[in-house]
Amino acid sequence: MTKLKFFAPRKAAASQTQHQFAEIVQQFSDDLYRYAYWLCGEQATAEDLVQETFARAWRARDSLQTVSAAKAWLITILRNEHARLYARQRPEFVDITVLDLEDDSRATPEAQLVQHRLRAAIAKLAPEYREPLVLQVIAGFSGEEIAALLNLNKQTVLTRLHRARLQLQTQLADAPPKRKNKS
Repeated sequence: MTKLKFFAPRKAAASQTQHQFAEIVQQFSDDLYRYAYWLCGEQATAEDLVQETFARAWRARDSLQTVSAAKAWLITILRNEHARLYARQRPEFVDITVLDLEDDSRATPEAQLVQHRLRAAIAKLAPEYREPLVLQVIAGFSGEEIAALLNLNKQTVLTRLHRARLQLQTQLADAPPKRKNKS
């Protein structure tokens, strides 16, 4: 009987930890996927990065000090996983003619063009400007949180965000105008 009492609280604590972690997964999986997709640009790789992020987070769950810091903690793990992925992997070259590209037929051609131009403009930004912008727009972090994630001064982050937006405006303003139909 004493053994059962000894193991019962431990089992309840483990169950509570699993429940809390499941809530964190549910709450942040979409944000992590969007950020991972922006980092790598591939659906399957983004899914793998998120999966590996949660696996590493589970193994290191004791290092999470407060649940309120979970999103920043997970983003840091994801960034490290992304860096690890490319540190150990050589790029594969694929013939573009055999790629099955995603169908964006639901969006209007104009919306597709705008989205494509915006993504291309963001991709052209230097990483020092692109990363804070993506963390703010896609992941929803504040300037203070981005500064903590990137180990930068808050004012540096705000300056980089401002410059990133200015560069985007310039790129999008310099883009060729839409063609008009000839009648």
